[in-house]
Amino acid sequence: MTTRLLYVDDEDDIREVAAMALELDPELEVRTCSSGFDALVAAAEWQPAIILLDVMMPGMDGPTTLARLRCNAVTAAIPVVFITARTQAHEVEKFKEMGVKGVIAKPFDPMTLAVQARAHLD
Repeated sequence: MTTRLLYVDDEDDIREVAAMALELDPELEVRTCSSGFDALVAAAEWQPAIILLDVMMPGMDGPTTLARLRCNAVTAAIPVVFITARTQAHEVEKFKEMGVKGVIAKPFDPMTLAVQARAHLD
């Protein structure tokens, strides 16, 4: 059985590398979005098992996207993991207080990204 994973990042090259890295895991079905707005639509329609969400994006950043996901009954329970370069202890703590399942540091290691993502699934 495959696990649906939505990867959200405004940077095309990072999104491509992440998608290729995640698709190395044959049990992951991966979709990507380039904005928080697109992520809200995709998450509601596709119902991924987990969302990997970039923190710093133009228009709607990761924390705002997370808040909007939590306000929609259809997406409220989907686990979200932030992908960010902001990984100091106090920043990670602040993110966890927002309700994220975890934080993956950028730049991420493409060879371990799928394993890191899976670690946040129940």
